[in-house]
Amino acid sequence: MARSRVGRAGAQKRVEALHLAPARDQISALRQGTISSRDLVEQYLQHIATANPALNAVVTIDTGGARAAADRADRHLAETGEPIGPLHGLPMTLKDALEVAGMRTTCGSPDLKDHVPDQDADAVALLRAAGAVILGKTNVPTMCADLQTSNPIFGKTKNPYDASKTAGGSSGGPAVSVAAGFSPLEVGSDLAGSLRLPAAYCGVFALRTSRGASPIVPTRGHIPRLPGWATSSDMITLGPIARTADDLDLLLDVLAQPAPADRAGWKIDLPAPAKKQISQYRVGIWSDDAYCRVDADTRALMDRIAQLVRKTGAHIDDTTRPVDFKASDLLFTRLMYATASATASEEAFAADVAAADKVPADNPSALYLRSRTMRHHEWLVSDEKRQQYRAAWAAYFDEHDILITPATPTAAVDDQTSVPAPQREIRVDGQPRGYFEQTSWLNLSSPVGLPSVVLPAGTTESGLPLSVQIIGPHLADRTVIAAAKHLTQLLGSPATPPSFSL
Repeated sequence: MARSRVGRAGAQKRVEALHLAPARDQISALRQGTISSRDLVEQYLQHIATANPALNAVVTIDTGGARAAADRADRHLAETGEPIGPLHGLPMTLKDALEVAGMRTTCGSPDLKDHVPDQDADAVALLRAAGAVILGKTNVPTMCADLQTSNPIFGKTKNPYDASKTAGGSSGGPAVSVAAGFSPLEVGSDLAGSLRLPAAYCGVFALRTSRGASPIVPTRGHIPRLPGWATSSDMITLGPIARTADDLDLLLDVLAQPAPADRAGWKIDLPAPAKKQISQYRVGIWSDDAYCRVDADTRALMDRIAQLVRKTGAHIDDTTRPVDFKASDLLFTRLMYATASATASEEAFAADVAAADKVPADNPSALYLRSRTMRHHEWLVSDEKRQQYRAAWAAYFDEHDILITPATPTAAVDDQTSVPAPQREIRVDGQPRGYFEQTSWLNLSSPVGLPSVVLPAGTTESGLPLSVQIIGPHLADRTVIAAAKHLTQLLGSPATPPSFSL
């Protein structure tokens, strides 16, 4: 192996920064022998060693395991002339909420600081089978339960554009890893915007994948459902993070598979994009709403996007709304609190039930406690309402191909790790707003399981990324990715943080 690397010295010099190229370019170079997987791993390890200390995105490195996997990939290609799979030899980091066999997986919790799984999460197994090389793990908030990324084991992950701003959460480490060039791809998880919020704040692309009765990406082995649990939340999805929309497609092809128990009889065959050109799309635009106002920068961005799309000749509808924003958000919040109660201990849940029975309706904690402890009848009624909302969205998409909305009310907000949770807030055009309003726009699609892409679409005057969201019909994951590609062509290449070129 060492001899082959020396023999390719000239080629190696030409691909000195290949780790910063799109994932598809890296895979092409690996298959053509322009670079070996081992050499590419070394590029990533060097870049992480240089730039990660300032950001703290990558919290566990498996140097020996990554080198050994890369060497196996190189030997396989040399001996057979064939790649292992579509991700042959590609190094990747993974969110520390996904179990990786033989690699510490903590989900940022001191209770799991020594947890070393003996089995890969189902999504991780798909990555390995496709030929990916796992470099290490990326940071999350404790048990993925915050909109910023910090925990007692590994500390805080910083936004790659401004260290005073949050990277978002819970997939903050994964989003920073991709933005900073520590990994070409990542797999994030999304219940309440945990995948898309960090992508928006860090200026990268992310896809919340479709979810009906079952997700299109298997979720077993994802924490915070505790190690050993076979089930996961009824709203959580796993999805790709990348620096280009095209690379979202690449990883979606690998991840979109039934759970192992269903593969004997089921397959997932996502439809092709609805249209070939943005000019052919019927585009809904929801630029602002009294329920969750966006700031001046975001309003200007939405205006610019509407103008660009209109100029292509696409049909624009900026007045029709699929659902009532406030009612949808309330339903999502209630269902989220309910599903999050699954792993509470019997004692803790009993205490919540007792507190819910006593709390006045106008108490700030009433919604949380009463939703978390709702009776099964209440959940069934809420689920019926969810199905009605799914029907309303489906009717909307009978007349529209996509809906473009803000991703967040503002660019990345101040990091508030040191601020007690009840005192946290965000500011929109100088006005204080609730901390969790950061994800209100993202959560339009969450209770109904619709695919939604977040893509970088501009910057503030200070250089922070601004992003938008594209929502599509159920199972139209390829359509929203294609729309993101078209929109990126109109907007131009997104910015990259300083750490990307170190």
